[in-house]
Amino acid sequence: MTWLSNLFNFLALSLLRLFAFLPYVLTIYVGYGLGWLAAHIPNSRATVVKTNLRLCFPNLSEKEISALALEHWKLFGRSVIERSRVWLGTREQILSFVAIQSKVDLGDKKPRILVNPHFVGLEGGFMAFSALSARNHWPNGVGLYQKMKNPLFNQKMVKWRDRFGGKSIERQHRLRDLLRELKKGNLAIIAPDIDLGPQDSIFVPFFGIQTSTVDSVSRLAKITGAEVSLMTTTLNQDRKGYTCHIDEPLPNFPSDNVEKDTARLNQCIEELVRERPAEYYWIHKRFKHRPPGEASLYD
Repeated sequence: MTWLSNLFNFLALSLLRLFAFLPYVLTIYVGYGLGWLAAHIPNSRATVVKTNLRLCFPNLSEKEISALALEHWKLFGRSVIERSRVWLGTREQILSFVAIQSKVDLGDKKPRILVNPHFVGLEGGFMAFSALSARNHWPNGVGLYQKMKNPLFNQKMVKWRDRFGGKSIERQHRLRDLLRELKKGNLAIIAPDIDLGPQDSIFVPFFGIQTSTVDSVSRLAKITGAEVSLMTTTLNQDRKGYTCHIDEPLPNFPSDNVEKDTARLNQCIEELVRERPAEYYWIHKRFKHRPPGEASLYD
């Protein structure tokens, strides 16, 4: 019903605006509480989280899987509430809880691709980069996004993400538009660790499982001559904020083998996930599509 959708949109937007300006510590604990609730209310995503964890960490006991799943849900809930501050807060607010540490010169206008894996701090890292780029007059960051089912929120999200000069490109049009932006000297920020189906994807190992993985990073780097670096936003040790780490460019990347390059990126991401397993986006059906003849891992 239209009136019900409008009411939901009004309430959701009001809550976002409220949490954007409440004390940050309150935002954190509300997020933890929502995450705890999500972990204890039966739902399909709770099953997906535990299935993913069992597949990737087969040596863990069920008790350990449950504890890791709960910690993930709490951090995920926190990240969802934090998006109010990420999307609606001022530049100073964002940079107050997300720091950027880069081993490359982000203002040198070299073609660059930043591989931004799906950790809970992903959105904060993207927005902190955009805010810092605007302040320092660096090239803009261009990121991909998955179109939301809610048209109003899809429109708002793009507007909020682009307000510091960054640019959000819908995934369905990624290669052509990303090529154009890289040629302008802007930086492409890509999260390739998502199962988008067979188009522009290949099966390569991730945690020892053949996984449908976007192969565009290798192809874009080959066409543009862009350097490729990992960009990972992780919780600080005191858990009061995040640091977005931008590493040195991967050596000898890309190669002449797209499959080898894509598998290499998966291996890099896997190593990061093993260091911080609770912070990874286990709610995604990372292994949704299977090679021909293989049964679903989520049934």
